[in-house]
Amino acid sequence: MTPRRKLVLCVIDAMAPAMLERAVKAGDMPVLGTLMERGLYVPDCVAAFPSVTPVCAASIVTGAWQDQHNIPAMNWFKRDENRYVEYGSSFRASQRVGISRQLTDTVYNMNRSHLAADPLTIFEKLDDAGVRTAGTTYLMYRGRHRHQPQRDSALTRLASTLLRHPVMGPRELFYADIFASRQAPCSSTLGMPGVRDRHSGCVCAYMVENDLFDFLLLSLPDNDWYSHKRGPEGQLRSLASADLQLARIMDAGGGVERFLEDHAVIVMADHSQVPIEHKISLQDELNDLEVLLPTRPSNRGSGRGDKARIAVCPSQRAAMVYVLAEHRHQELRSDVIRRALQIDGVDLVMWLERDPYGAPQQAVIARPAVGELRFMPGHDVRDTRHARWNVAGDLSVISAQLDGHVLSTPVYPDALGRVWAALLCETSGEVLLSAAPDYEFVDWGGQAHVGGGSHGSLHASDSLGALVMYGIDSTGQERSPWAIRDIASLIELHFGVGSPAS
Repeated sequence: MTPRRKLVLCVIDAMAPAMLERAVKAGDMPVLGTLMERGLYVPDCVAAFPSVTPVCAASIVTGAWQDQHNIPAMNWFKRDENRYVEYGSSFRASQRVGISRQLTDTVYNMNRSHLAADPLTIFEKLDDAGVRTAGTTYLMYRGRHRHQPQRDSALTRLASTLLRHPVMGPRELFYADIFASRQAPCSSTLGMPGVRDRHSGCVCAYMVENDLFDFLLLSLPDNDWYSHKRGPEGQLRSLASADLQLARIMDAGGGVERFLEDHAVIVMADHSQVPIEHKISLQDELNDLEVLLPTRPSNRGSGRGDKARIAVCPSQRAAMVYVLAEHRHQELRSDVIRRALQIDGVDLVMWLERDPYGAPQQAVIARPAVGELRFMPGHDVRDTRHARWNVAGDLSVISAQLDGHVLSTPVYPDALGRVWAALLCETSGEVLLSAAPDYEFVDWGGQAHVGGGSHGSLHASDSLGALVMYGIDSTGQERSPWAIRDIASLIELHFGVGSPAS
């Protein structure tokens, strides 16, 4: 049975709490200001690690970290296909691996094969329960309804030469101009940055006017693009633009007051951003270990090929290294760790130690010039999310505070849980890196956001996003801290589906 209120989940990419608060105080975000005043505002909702959009989007729609959903990063190495997966770090990075390959991975494979079949997405769970689902352009869209690519304009006919297969999504799906469950008077110019929010606002207003959903995932991604270009300060403009789209949607439902009578609303960030002043070329730093170069599918056999011993995967302010030479696995991993700890701008280096049978034994977090912290699930201490761990080594590695048996890590929020999930993810690399606050790893296209903003690290500066909830019953669901993976269980409870997340 559908509850009295419909539910809109709005994801404003990279919405930084400080920027949101400034924009609301200046009067530039009246809709968000109203929701914050009347509902619950959380200024420190914890992202996944790496805190990049594909990992965070998968965590939002599945209610799980990547040890369950298997989306490890923005750029990663697919071992069974011996190739890099690139979800669009930059246009030049996409060119490096091949535009066709990048589009296929991002539009199709991410949902169809890279995302684990279990856990189910929130779309799948609600579809199965008979809830009318809907979504705008978002990296994670997997549902129970089949959608054919559009071919009703010159642009869509051009796109369909590459993107010609159907997808499974929510009941109503508007994905750029590529998939549309019905004709709406809206165009996204194939999802170009700066146009995407207006397209989402247009199709959502159309769906409100025509009563097409009970649950809607509204994606407003342009804030992330502005922040990458102009730094977090640029969000003051782009957040105000996002608020205009929320107002547009509510106006379609009779205005803010009338809309909120019928709709519950969750507005959240997937992560935040920090200013970038320096870059790290991990590919160059580890070059003498024989790094596998990305090649377009038509150029297989070029580069180092079979001679490569490691694969390097930069994901903005995080990175992963995969060891390819199995006969020298331990030696090469040790070499990577030792080199990584000597690179300027590398804040943390992480890896998993296993027993002789390959089972996870303990995780290690190392910090240059500080030391190592080793941990595994156990009983010695409890973190603020109530998970229990055995820890050994130097707690200052993650600036941890121990009060009795309670461990808090405000500088690296939910550090143990997030690192453990990242390392246990079967598609992750053997060594994970997190950059210092003003550093970013150069992508495979040679691009970094120096002078702008970026995200991806374990650090609080880009791991904490804003969360606003109105009309949602979170009784018994209070978290300390809240995390983006908590939202799926709230949505399920709102519709009487599933049970509270652990």
